[in-house]
Amino acid sequence: MHPPSSSPSGLPDPYVLEASGLCRRFGEQVAVSELDLAVARGEYFCIVGPSGSGKSTLLRMLAGFERPDAGEIRLAGVQVGRLPPERRDLNTVFQGYALFPHLTVEENVQFGLRMKGVASGDRRRRASEALELVGLAGYGSRKPATLSGGEQQRVALARAVVNRPAVLLLDEPLAALDRKLRLRMQDELLRIQRDVGITFLHITHDQQEALRLADRLAVMRRGRFLQVGPPSQVYQRPSTAFVAGFLGNANLLEGILLEGSPPRVRMEEGVVLELPEDPELPDGFRLPAPGERVELAIRPEAIGLAGPEAGPEDEAGPGGGENRIQGRLERRQALGGVEELTVQAGRLLLEVHVAAARSRSLPQPGEGVTLILPPEDLVPLAPDGTAFQEGRHEGHASTGIRTGR
Repeated sequence: MHPPSSSPSGLPDPYVLEASGLCRRFGEQVAVSELDLAVARGEYFCIVGPSGSGKSTLLRMLAGFERPDAGEIRLAGVQVGRLPPERRDLNTVFQGYALFPHLTVEENVQFGLRMKGVASGDRRRRASEALELVGLAGYGSRKPATLSGGEQQRVALARAVVNRPAVLLLDEPLAALDRKLRLRMQDELLRIQRDVGITFLHITHDQQEALRLADRLAVMRRGRFLQVGPPSQVYQRPSTAFVAGFLGNANLLEGILLEGSPPRVRMEEGVVLELPEDPELPDGFRLPAPGERVELAIRPEAIGLAGPEAGPEDEAGPGGGENRIQGRLERRQALGGVEELTVQAGRLLLEVHVAAARSRSLPQPGEGVTLILPPEDLVPLAPDGTAFQEGRHEGHASTGIRTGR
């Protein structure tokens, strides 16, 4: 990420794009609900969520194509919520590219500059630079119909960045591409964003795309941000069961919090799992009182397999800083470089991921196995529906991570 520029006082400039209390309804349906957003200058910010979560409605309000029912939108500190799209220092790249079929590639790229009255010489120079930036030097005289989907997407990017907007909005820009081309275009987006230094706000339903591209990401559901933060933090320390399950695979465990320190949770199966002395929790969230139920998440790749020397004495409960559970391997599934294991431990059904290189040493279905659930990888979860936004919590909150109970 490009660091925010500094003011003469030495303090960072305000966030380049901000929204506060943003709301949009369509009849009885709430598309966006009291949403706050702050995107730093030069940041690659991704918003990821399922279909119908409000992502595209939010982007349309930021771009000026949709009028919010309530709330404010600020660009470089200036309110722009009532300005039309052409008066906002933003450009949008759509999933459908929206290229003019009757114009050449160069004419498409120049289009916005021509509308702004930029001199023809400057238009040609800047269009040529933009096409070179996206790897399409020499394509200026071609028509969009002669280009592949990936090349058309590059033209759409060139047309957007040639205007040098403060923020580039990308609405599912890679959704129509096949997986191999999508991965290549992700690399191109990162390179272009780094080269031009423009702030990117990228909407996607593809979790892996958001994890790969973003400096920070927001998980959106039902018109609200459930969690905002760096991808590694949101993935490794999800705030709710929905976030845990939406960003990759997660094992969800539920039990009763026991008295004492460090915190321990007794599962219905009789297994006791130990948590860290000071578990990392989102700001505003506290572990429940002893005797109350608590839900935990652990990623499949965080669960270890004990060696063949592990015995039944390790079956239930913490020992030596590890949580060990005895189970039976139900299924093995090769997934490229990963072997996916399904283990039955009482009424618990756990998914475990191990490197395929270890597959020869793995047990066979039907054989016993000892799992290790490291305390530091067990994540206490807030109730589903709780929203965490950086900076605050209300049932609607912050993703600042803290320690302690």
